[in-house]
Amino acid sequence: MSVRLSSAADYESLLDKYDTWMFDCDGVLWHGDRLIDGAIDVLSLLRSRQKKVLFVTNNATKSRKSYKGKFDQLGVEAHVDEIYGSAYAAAVYVSSVMKLPKDKKVYVIGMKGMEEELRDEGVAFLGGMDPADNTLEPFSLANFTLDPDVGAVLCGLDTNINYSKLSKAFQYLTRNPGCAFLATNEDSTYPAGDGLLPGAGAISAPLRYALGKDPISIGKPASTMLDCIKAKVNFDPKRTLMIGDRLNTDILFGQNGGLSTLLVLTGITTEADISGPSASPIVPDMVTQSIGDLRAVSK
Repeated sequence: MSVRLSSAADYESLLDKYDTWMFDCDGVLWHGDRLIDGAIDVLSLLRSRQKKVLFVTNNATKSRKSYKGKFDQLGVEAHVDEIYGSAYAAAVYVSSVMKLPKDKKVYVIGMKGMEEELRDEGVAFLGGMDPADNTLEPFSLANFTLDPDVGAVLCGLDTNINYSKLSKAFQYLTRNPGCAFLATNEDSTYPAGDGLLPGAGAISAPLRYALGKDPISIGKPASTMLDCIKAKVNFDPKRTLMIGDRLNTDILFGQNGGLSTLLVLTGITTEADISGPSASPIVPDMVTQSIGDLRAVSK
């Protein structure tokens, strides 16, 4: 059973218990380009109390550097080394965990942010934003040359997804021996400013169906994302709080990593998802309506 937070004493207790605060972004701090009321005040409060603040997002369309631009645009203080996105985690996974040989490449279904992170990690790639792959021309195997150096296919959110990209990825995964099938994350949807849209999990779904197998997923709730953070940041899981709006990614991520979890109801998850007959089996430690509720604490 989740603890419902509502009083200033409840929120003060959180500040006493946790030194490291990990935040999801979409649905927790903002919706699209609209800040959630009180988000900036709460982050300022945490910094004034010398708390470690980290931003952990499954958004794979932006690199950490470009994501920092979004924080700047919304007036939210953030530093690049506090931002952990699934594109960054995927690039680190390919270079440091898989240890993809330098003469191998990644075929990318994804956007500029993923390309930037792979480039920064020294990983060669093709596909992605290449104009030859962003076409609505019919795909033909007769006109396709298989690159034998492709050792992995990496799928993230791609708003330019098309049949050519799926077909090329399918060819690499079925014809290149040992080609790894990777996904930045498996979010079925993501919250855009004005509602829900298909997420990265929906982009890799046709390949999963065609191949009859699942990709290795790197973002939340996978422990790979937390391992990526642990490699860079020193924190005590027992004194760390994961704050999110989605049960099967944010809250499960926290639980898998031995972190405490706080659910906010400003994003994907609704009251019906956590109470009543259709409640999810994933139960957060605590629930509050909005991150802005922490303003009840005096500075």
